[in-house]
Amino acid sequence: MTAARSPLRIVYMGTPDFAVPALQKLIESPDEVVGVVTNPDRPSGRGKKLTPPPVKVAAEAAGIEVYQPEKLRGPEVLEHLRAWNPDVIVVAAYGQILRNDVLLLPRYGCINIHASLLPAYRGAAPINWAIVRGEAESGVTIMQMERGLDTGPMLLKRKTPIEELDTAQDLHDRLAEMGAELIEDVMRLIHLDSLNPIVQDDAQSSYAPMLKKSDGEIDFRKSAREVADLIRGMNPWPGAFAFLHTPEGPQRVKLHLARAHSAATNGADTGAAPGEVIRADEQGLHIACGQGYIECLTLQAPGKRALPVSDFLNGFDLQTDHHFLLPDERSD
Repeated sequence: MTAARSPLRIVYMGTPDFAVPALQKLIESPDEVVGVVTNPDRPSGRGKKLTPPPVKVAAEAAGIEVYQPEKLRGPEVLEHLRAWNPDVIVVAAYGQILRNDVLLLPRYGCINIHASLLPAYRGAAPINWAIVRGEAESGVTIMQMERGLDTGPMLLKRKTPIEELDTAQDLHDRLAEMGAELIEDVMRLIHLDSLNPIVQDDAQSSYAPMLKKSDGEIDFRKSAREVADLIRGMNPWPGAFAFLHTPEGPQRVKLHLARAHSAATNGADTGAAPGEVIRADEQGLHIACGQGYIECLTLQAPGKRALPVSDFLNGFDLQTDHHFLLPDERSD
């Protein structure tokens, strides 16, 4: 007869929505989440109301103590963590770098849920850049943390295809659930003393830098595939955008979803310049790219909400002689 296992004492570090499913999975597990570390409440929305991070909301709903240091510096932070006596610290999109003394505190170290197939897309925005750069698949890697940026040994990995119309939000939600399932598996392997860490191949690594608002500007000189990937990868934040040339001046239009077409409209070459509107009618909105064209599916006019293309065209004067400016055609 196998002896009952002693619950692991888990400290969980995370901040945004991505980190919530894994926290909930650990709360429901036989192990014990003894404390949660998350970023401080921040002003949010038009009213700039002080808003708690999603992880804080989930932790407090479960009656778990929450600690919100501004920075992971100072002896008081380490003392707070040490008082919880963790066997393992689980980290998911926490948003701060862990000091070496924190990494060494638990007997099983710190374990990170990373939203890419490491060593690809180390860094802050792996979901977005995997879509923008046209990857066919993504996934989640559970890794043992060390001082380098997402460089630690890999413990478990699982893949998922990136579908043609997946946005960053779609992939985010899928990977968050996948990460929750994998961290549960890792906890089980810790109990069985069956972890098999695999060292990353640094030669195969790539970087996913933090997103800036300017990353969302569309350059229609790129191929239709590249433009559609950018639009999907920037949805919901920072959002892909282009400026429509009008007599009144450039109008900023957000593009939320588009499908790439390598062939021109109706099987013939458009002969259109990149950024030119080649169709704007009941059959759709098509914009010429350096190669092929995009079929716009969801757009947002200035000061309006996002709409399906048919509703957008009903309320926005867009014709086939209009064109969107290239980034170097406008002056800010």
